[in-house]
Amino acid sequence: MYQEATDSVVQQGLSETCPSSTSQTQAATAVRTTKRQSLCDHTLGKDLQSTRTGQRQNRGMRTRLGCLSHKSDSCSDFTAILPDKPNRALKLSTEEATRWADSFDVLLSHKYGVAAFRAFLKTEFSEENLEFWLACEEFKKTRSTTKLASKAQRIFEEFIDVQAPREVNIDFQTREVTRRNIQEPSPSCFDQAQGKIYSLMEKDSYPRFLRSKIYTDLLSQTQRRLS
Repeated sequence: MYQEATDSVVQQGLSETCPSSTSQTQAATAVRTTKRQSLCDHTLGKDLQSTRTGQRQNRGMRTRLGCLSHKSDSCSDFTAILPDKPNRALKLSTEEATRWADSFDVLLSHKYGVAAFRAFLKTEFSEENLEFWLACEEFKKTRSTTKLASKAQRIFEEFIDVQAPREVNIDFQTREVTRRNIQEPSPSCFDQAQGKIYSLMEKDSYPRFLRSKIYTDLLSQTQRRLS
C-alpha cells in the first residue's frame, strides 16, 4: 500500500511537471519565431530601403544623362560659349566655320574653333585633353628659366602625374619620359606627351565634333545671320 501511494504521488508530480515543461518549450518556440520574424522584417526593410535608394540613384543618373544629351544635341546660342565675353555678338562667317573641317590644325588656330571644340569635349567629359594641349602651347612661350621650372611642375601635377586632377590618357613610358624631362625643364619637355594627346584628339574627338550638332548648329547660325 505504501508503494502504491508513493507511485501515486510520483505520477501526480510528473503530471504537474510535464505541462510546465511544455509551456516553457512553447514559450521558447514563440520567442524564436518572433525573433526570426523580426529579423526577416528587418532584412526586408533594408532590402526595400536599398531598392528605393537604387531607384532614386537610377532616376538621378537618368536625369543627368538626359541633361547631358540635351546639352550635347543642341547649340541654339553659340554666344554662350564664346571666349572672354559671352554676351558679345558672334563675329564668325560661314566660310570660317566651314574651314574648321579642313584640318584639325585649322580648327585649333581659330579662337571660336577652340571654344566650340571645348564645348563639345565637355559633353564627353574629355576637355582635359584640350586644356593640356593649350597649357603646353602656352608653356613653350615661357622665357624665364625660373618660371619654366614652376610651370613645368604645375602642368605635370595637373595633367600628367598618376591621379592628377585632370589626368590625360597617356602611356606609362611617356609619363616617365616627361617626369625625367621636367627635372631639367626646357620648352620642349612636354612635346612627347603633347603629341600623344594631339593625335588622340585628331583621330578620335575631332571627327565626332564635325558630326556633332554643336558644329552643325553653329553653321546654321552663321548662315541664318547672313540671310
